[in-house]
Amino acid sequence: MSQDPYEVLGVSRDADNDTIKKAYRRLARQLHPDVNPDPATHERFKEVGRAYEVLSDPEKRRMFDLGGDPFAGAGGGFGQGQGFSFTDIMDAFFGGQGGAAAGAGRGPRPRARRGQDALIRLEVDLASAAFGTTRELKVDTAVLCTVCDGDGAAPGSRPQTCETCHGRGEVHHVQRSFLGEIRTMRPCAACRGYGSIIPEPCRECSGDGRVRSRRTLSVKVPAGVDTGTRVQLAEQGEVGPGGGPAGDLYVEVHVADHPTFVREGNDLMCQVTVPMTAAALGTEIDLPTLEADLVADSSSSEVETSIPLEVRPGTQSGSEMVITGRGVPSLRGTGRGDLVVRVVVDTPTRLDDRQEELLRELAALRDEESPDGRVHQPKSVFDRLRGAFNPR
Repeated sequence: MSQDPYEVLGVSRDADNDTIKKAYRRLARQLHPDVNPDPATHERFKEVGRAYEVLSDPEKRRMFDLGGDPFAGAGGGFGQGQGFSFTDIMDAFFGGQGGAAAGAGRGPRPRARRGQDALIRLEVDLASAAFGTTRELKVDTAVLCTVCDGDGAAPGSRPQTCETCHGRGEVHHVQRSFLGEIRTMRPCAACRGYGSIIPEPCRECSGDGRVRSRRTLSVKVPAGVDTGTRVQLAEQGEVGPGGGPAGDLYVEVHVADHPTFVREGNDLMCQVTVPMTAAALGTEIDLPTLEADLVADSSSSEVETSIPLEVRPGTQSGSEMVITGRGVPSLRGTGRGDLVVRVVVDTPTRLDDRQEELLRELAALRDEESPDGRVHQPKSVFDRLRGAFNPR
């Protein structure tokens, strides 16, 4: 070649490959026609490309150092047979990511890859969600093939190095452009980029290294979960292709409706209906607890299945009473929510003659035979809650 490649790139004669590549990248960024369209710069860019081709190829570099023509027999000159790597130019502009920009990889891609995560739905009752439970789940996912142990080859055989790419997983592709013959790297079509071929695939998994199977898992649902909570089971998802590591399994909890209680955050709400006379005179009732759902025998002494609820004399319909610490345990903390009981007064709709007579006597005694009624502004939510905590 007409110029000393060492002088063109500005490196010493004992420069290593990394130094040569860095020098080339620096000059290519400065002189590339897309950056600097000046014709003189274009020629300079060609010289840099020829110099890099010589010094990056051990055989051509050796031939130049011995005084020979590194392009002898190849037609000589830029764009006439030397075929510099387009990846190197892309490296100069994208910081070493030219392979990705040109559609090429960096060596063979592994057969073993991580499996996908899986998501299943689990419905539990309110008591199980509140106090925790353990459930057995049947999961249909991809598992490791036991015949080939995940490598995809039939017993007695093994993957072989691809003869097309010689195990590199990628092949050179040459095309002509205004820059000359540009060489790019593409995944090998023969081995699909793996660098190896399975001549005798496993009959059980067809060379994938995994098969579909149904298995049973034990899932521990922590206390305090609510609808939408996801429990992660690490590495219990699908096994990856080629026997790769399994993904994670996520169990999404759905809490079924309860016949008595309604959950709001960590609080439980329920409604108690009492007769008009009980609301006026006061009474005490046994209020069932959520713990009662945990035992088949309600007479068990290990779990408190009911608590006494005092309905004070004169309790009005719609009054709310708060029982502290009888709600749902906190999922990520300590303590429990509250149980809020709303009292509804049941006014009789059918009276016999004697009952009607007694009520009329009571109305006369209370001077309520012809009440006018009282119109007032309804209480706010804050007033109702304050009244629930401070009942009269």
